[in-house]
Amino acid sequence: MNAPVDPHDPYLRTYTEPEVTALLRELHERGRPLGLRWGSIAVSDPTIDGRLLVDFGDAPVSTLLNLLTLLREAAPG
Repeated sequence: MNAPVDPHDPYLRTYTEPEVTALLRELHERGRPLGLRWGSIAVSDPTIDGRLLVDFGDAPVSTLLNLLTLLREAAPG
């Protein structure tokens, strides 16, 4: 198992809105078979200290990356 991404990791500042949107799309696709659905999830307008937020409770991109890591590891094969 990979170590969780820290919300203060400077690398997170390099993510662009199109990249985060693609990650959100992957989250939808990987989560759907497991019953995980977020109808209104999107990149949100506000940022904190230069970091994009994801609009499901204004979570940082690190939360999105950590969720995706868990879903990828849970996927069969």
